[in-house]
Amino acid sequence: MEAKAHLKYVRISPRKVQIVCDLIRGKSVGAAMGILMQTPKSASEPMIKLLKSAAANAENNHEMDPERLYVSEVFATPGPIIKRIMPRAQGRAYRINKRTSHVTIALKEKA
Repeated sequence: MEAKAHLKYVRISPRKVQIVCDLIRGKSVGAAMGILMQTPKSASEPMIKLLKSAAANAENNHEMDPERLYVSEVFATPGPIIKRIMPRAQGRAYRINKRTSHVTIALKEKA
């Protein structure tokens, strides 16, 4: 049994979120929370909220023991791209892509 939580349309590039995901994959929930608290990345704050949500889902919906939970799966996939333009010289316009992410985290109990 695993408990999942999803974070959709977060306004951070999936490439940047994936760096933080790699830090906590396979860690216990307490260790992952400590790592996220000390990581100076912009993606760590939404990931803390997502990890807390997944832990609450595991405890309340699946009756799992919160002390034995670990991060079994965490990944970030690209969401829709918000396209903007930047005015340039001689009437040109360059495209600015503001990328979004969908992050999924799954927790399991250690046997």
